[in-house]
Amino acid sequence: MDSLEDGNHTAVTEFILLGLTDDPILRVILFMIILCIYVVTISGNLSTIILIRISSQLHHPMYFSLSHLAFADMGYSSSVTPNMLVNFLVERNTISHLGCAIQLGSAVFFGTVECILLAAMAYDRFVAICSPLLYSNKMSTQVCVQLFLVVFIAGFFIAVSYTSSFFFLFFCGPNRVNHFFCDFVPLLELSCSDISFSTVVFSFSVGFIVVVTLCVIAVSYIYILITILKMRSIEGRHKAFSTCTSHLTVVTVFFGTITFIYVMPKSSYSTDQNKVVSVFYMVVIPMLNPLIYSLRNKEIKGALRRELKIFSSDVCSFNNG
Repeated sequence: MDSLEDGNHTAVTEFILLGLTDDPILRVILFMIILCIYVVTISGNLSTIILIRISSQLHHPMYFSLSHLAFADMGYSSSVTPNMLVNFLVERNTISHLGCAIQLGSAVFFGTVECILLAAMAYDRFVAICSPLLYSNKMSTQVCVQLFLVVFIAGFFIAVSYTSSFFFLFFCGPNRVNHFFCDFVPLLELSCSDISFSTVVFSFSVGFIVVVTLCVIAVSYIYILITILKMRSIEGRHKAFSTCTSHLTVVTVFFGTITFIYVMPKSSYSTDQNKVVSVFYMVVIPMLNPLIYSLRNKEIKGALRRELKIFSSDVCSFNNG
């Protein structure tokens, strides 16, 4: 392994990512599956962003939030998936110390942005259902822009805290990371230096983001549920609840896996289970989000049909011309 002399210690300058499996046949199978998932993730989320931008019917705060969520999904998946695909094709997948920091920081940034966006979308549904007359004021364009700035600034500061903690660590022994990307916990296990500060930063950051966002989501949906139960019209109840089902599905899947990895005690799951669940929330969920919203949201499906109809008519006019 590449190293540098630092006093009486040998500093590690690169890491070896062990990936998901050593089985050559399984590696080929997983490469094809994850490549297909990644292609669907990028195309699905990019299509969502483009559709929301070009369709005037979707120029609402909820869909602007959805377009930012799609952007975060693309970034989240792209922070680890390309390197994971390389890992399936080479015998030894190495990543430099700086490259590891960049990968860790980008994954944390987009993961944090996704968490906060899901909370912001819950608040949006709360205002739309509980205070519909004030919705245009409380969720104006200016408010949304300020909200998104806060989301991305918060993601930036959390990512900086992680990467700073990473640079405080000193690695002088094994450099084999038992994961498919530079996750913080496996890196802590390899450190030769005192990890107390980095552990505190990690625990506080994860705990703060998860607790605050889940509290916002929980409080929002408690008020939403109370408001829906007070509605006399069954049709009104169904319509109000139907606008929340896609978001609730995404929240349940995303935070369920995050809780399994970062909140449950380590003794309750193995490293292999950790890696499998990490694949699910970092690779699979970013693909599922646009599918969940497109399949369960009538406005998005309607906008897609209209745009496809306009596109097909333009193509026919061009051919006839």
